[in-house]
Amino acid sequence: MEQVRNVTEFILLGLTQNPNLQKLLFVVFFLIYFLTLVGNLLIVITISTSPTLDYPMYFFLSFLSFIDSCCSSTMAPKMILDLLSENKTISFGGCMTQLFAEHFFGGVEIILLTVMAYDRYVAICKPLHYMITMNKQVCNVLVSMAWAGGLVHALIQILFVVWLPFCGPNVIDHFICDLFPLLKLSCLDTRIFGLFVAANSGLMCMLIFSILITSYVLVLCSLKTHSTEEQRKALSTCASHITVVVLFFVPCIFVYLRPMITFPIDKAVAVFYTVITPMLNPLIYTLRNKEVKNAMRKLWSRRDLQSQK
Repeated sequence: MEQVRNVTEFILLGLTQNPNLQKLLFVVFFLIYFLTLVGNLLIVITISTSPTLDYPMYFFLSFLSFIDSCCSSTMAPKMILDLLSENKTISFGGCMTQLFAEHFFGGVEIILLTVMAYDRYVAICKPLHYMITMNKQVCNVLVSMAWAGGLVHALIQILFVVWLPFCGPNVIDHFICDLFPLLKLSCLDTRIFGLFVAANSGLMCMLIFSILITSYVLVLCSLKTHSTEEQRKALSTCASHITVVVLFFVPCIFVYLRPMITFPIDKAVAVFYTVITPMLNPLIYTLRNKEVKNAMRKLWSRRDLQSQK
């Protein structure tokens, strides 16, 4: 059967059609995106240049910050520019690239959050074996697995979508190219594929989210045998991790773990996990972590000394 594709570009309706609100949102989201890049890149630089943060947990944290910057950069710039643009279009190739990047970096982050949960389990429940179990070679392998897992997940999604016939209309009621809005535009009956998306994305998110929350509960329960200081430090670290896990997984579960239907609130939820969450992650980790804050102060102190010379 010959593939039918009359659509060469898509029109994105964006967040709102109100011109005044568009200008306001442009300023707000530009500032949020700027803070996202600055905050996450500051964590990456601080951890990579600070000898006191040469531990697996901070290695994974710097990688998470890098992924957050990349994930936000695949969607936020287009959304921000479209707020001031009359022509809110995206080519078919650009749409597929954005879809691939969204699920690639999202898949990497899901696996990385799982790795970070395992890291905390070993550190708290098996502290004597921590540096042996989580040596540099193991950490590099786990990060490589995160890259590979994200790639496989994104390829599965994109290979199904890229061959779908799109005959028109080409108007997407969203600010990004996402799966369900795209499936609604296909000439084929995509209900079965919608179930596949729910299984590959939604069910996977729900399953991993349940495993992560259960693991953190078990870790916290094991703190009964630790000293008060160890309990305080572990609680602070786990609280940050749990907050990030909830902020990332709950919106994804809401969007993907359901039949192929869209709701008006979907845009607000997408804004949250594509723009807001990447900005909040640096704040969540740094505000509750004394070591990172001290390393940032030393980094700025060295910078001030160099500027005075």
